[in-house]
Amino acid sequence: MQDLKVSLVQSELQWESPVDNRAHFTQLLRAQETSADLYVLPEMFTTGFSMNALANAEAPQGDTYQWLQAMAVELNAAVAGSVAIRDGGAVFNRLLFATPDNVYHYDKRHLFRMAGEHKRYAAGAERVIVEWRQWRIKLEVCYDLRFPVFSRNRQDYDLLLYVANWPARRSLHWRALLPARAIENLACVVGVNRVGADANGLDYSGDSLAISASGETLLDMQNRQGIESATFVAKDLLQWRESFPAHLDADSFTLSS
Repeated sequence: MQDLKVSLVQSELQWESPVDNRAHFTQLLRAQETSADLYVLPEMFTTGFSMNALANAEAPQGDTYQWLQAMAVELNAAVAGSVAIRDGGAVFNRLLFATPDNVYHYDKRHLFRMAGEHKRYAAGAERVIVEWRQWRIKLEVCYDLRFPVFSRNRQDYDLLLYVANWPARRSLHWRALLPARAIENLACVVGVNRVGADANGLDYSGDSLAISASGETLLDMQNRQGIESATFVAKDLLQWRESFPAHLDADSFTLSS
């Protein structure tokens, strides 16, 4: 297992403007002087957290899907972020994880009812873990963070990845729950949020974080825009699990839909 360098891409988003947002992120990604293994963009990075699901939805292999894979090829890395996708007659808040060879996806399971997301989007049903450069990475989106049973490590992932549009007024919860997920699951955690304000008048403070499996903060972007990186050291993860094997005493359970 090799070390994994993850770049967190924290930015403002142009409301419901995929072309402008893709151009902006293209410029950001190409400006990096050093490479990473994985680049993580916010939730709904092409539109902002819009409830205009049908108007914004792209085809399953539409423009943003193609853009993500093209960037993955160009950067020789994985690039991840979520987008509204219309698939089989429903619209999903779909996290796309693009590598040079493939594009994996996870459909957001927990829809944020306080914004009416559950009325505009369909909920995903599958738990999704992808393997990239010897790391097993579990994909989740924003509100999923509040549901620890769904995030439970069955000893089948090493990194828990969240993309989000998490408002500043609840940043306390974001900052508390991300390290909690790392500590309880003996896994590294990355959470990438946006900054700025959206068309609904919500402010976003960023607070994108990279956290080690022991709960140590490796990177805190606070409200800075741009791309910053953290390296997860494989040896540290494996040694922590060996020295503190709390998973051996975990309670068994069955997750039902």
